Amino acid sequence: MSTLQQVAFRAGCSVATASRVLNRNGPVSDEMVRRVRRAAAELGYRVGYRNGNGRPAIGVLIPSITNPVFAASLSSIQNRALHAGHSVLIAQSNYDPAQEADAVASLLQQQPTGLILTVCDPERSLALSSALPPTVLLGNLPTTRFTAAVATDNFGAGRDLTDHLLLRGHRRILFISGHFAASDRAKLRYLGYLKAMEAAGQQPLEALEISFISSLDQLDLSDAIARLSPTAIIGSNDLLALGVMGALRRQGLSIPRDISVAGFDGISLGLLTEVSLTTVEIPDGTMGGAAASLLLDMAENAAPPRHLTLPYRLRPGGTVRDLSIQS
Repeated sequence: MSTLQQVAFRAGCSVATASRVLNRNGPVSDEMVRRVRRAAAELGYRVGYRNGNGRPAIGVLIPSITNPVFAASLSSIQNRALHAGHSVLIAQSNYDPAQEADAVASLLQQQPTGLILTVCDPERSLALSSALPPTVLLGNLPTTRFTAAVATDNFGAGRDLTDHLLLRGHRRILFISGHFAASDRAKLRYLGYLKAMEAAGQQPLEALEISFISSLDQLDLSDAIARLSPTAIIGSNDLLALGVMGALRRQGLSIPRDISVAGFDGISLGLLTEVSLTTVEIPDGTMGGAAASLLLDMAENAAPPRHLTLPYRLRPGGTVRDLSIQS
């Protein structure tokens, strides 16, 4: 088994410097970080949290463990990590930037091999302001400092879903989302909506922002429907879209006869409703597996960080009515 002394010798530095790099407990130049990590990878030297089975671990931060989207990502991350001999440490932020920073700090106390993070906003996240081990952003776009990321084109997805509604005669389209400060993915989807509306010469409606984690069975849209008279509603994710469908039915409205509904993610629950949900399928499981593979390659092989963009797919369903067809 390789030793810290061997890593230091190969990297051409002192043992103290190698220790600072691998344990992230002191200032070291970026070049020295790369040299030490490469030496450790070549020698098979590992440092980090180990559970009772002696396995190193990777830390994963997600907004909500109850959302099927993140459950799919976690499943793929865990499968890839276990295959590589790693355990997985999980923390959630509840879509709260303050909790996000605390959750990452808690993960760092376990000295993970690396981190996979889905943050509220990577440009403003306090969780990304401290010294971190190899880190991959999942679902977020890369930043100048954190260039390793696995995501999809949420802006394009928002634009394409809105175009799908516009082509079917809808002009008053309401976008309902969790708070944009809690999800850059939702904000990008809304910006895509705005772009499509602008390109079609249509006046967009101001987004209705609600809590991502509130009880959707309590959602009341009666005031918004009365004020805005939308013919279609886009939820920034499928769970919100399904909550919208429930709220409309409690008002005695029929979907899609009275109001059309669409969402994002492609979760299986959308196929189990009376009419299948029109949605944009996001490859969350594939993205999770890709993020884990990228992180392990960076941490164990000193591979350079990369930005991977995976394709989405529009899945038409029965919740959108074509207004251009006379009934």
